[in-house]
Amino acid sequence: MLKFARENRVVGFFATLIRIYLGYTWITNSWAKISAGGFDATGFMQGAIANSRGENPAVYSWWANFLETVALPNGELFSFMVMWGEFLVGLALIIGLLTQFALIMGILMNASFILSGASYPDIQMLILALILIVCVQNAYKIGLDRWALPYLRTLIKKISFSGKMNKSI
Repeated sequence: MLKFARENRVVGFFATLIRIYLGYTWITNSWAKISAGGFDATGFMQGAIANSRGENPAVYSWWANFLETVALPNGELFSFMVMWGEFLVGLALIIGLLTQFALIMGILMNASFILSGASYPDIQMLILALILIVCVQNAYKIGLDRWALPYLRTLIKKISFSGKMNKSI
């Protein structure tokens, strides 16, 4: 089944469509923040922290502790990271460059939003990104990764073997 997901041309075509859709969604979400002259995530974080209390909390207490002690005091940095992280993930997915890394970063952001109490479209995006991780080789056949990844592999091999070998191993 994995071989089929990673090598079938029809699956590759649909994986590319899903990849571009996810990229477009990330770009659209980020562009709304960027074009507004900035973005402040502290209100969202405060709402998530408030939703961790009460009789039926929607946010895990350990996540609320992270938001309260790490993210909220650094709200400006986290706002910047969300705004530009969404943009870069979207751009990478649309052009198909460093697709696997972009998918992982998108999954981490979606998981963060879901842990903070958001649902749609974050759950849908998370599921689609996980599907693409399974067929990642097919997801980047139509994109810049087709040429960039072999080049990067060759470059890494040259760098790792150009130095002297450690004889103590």
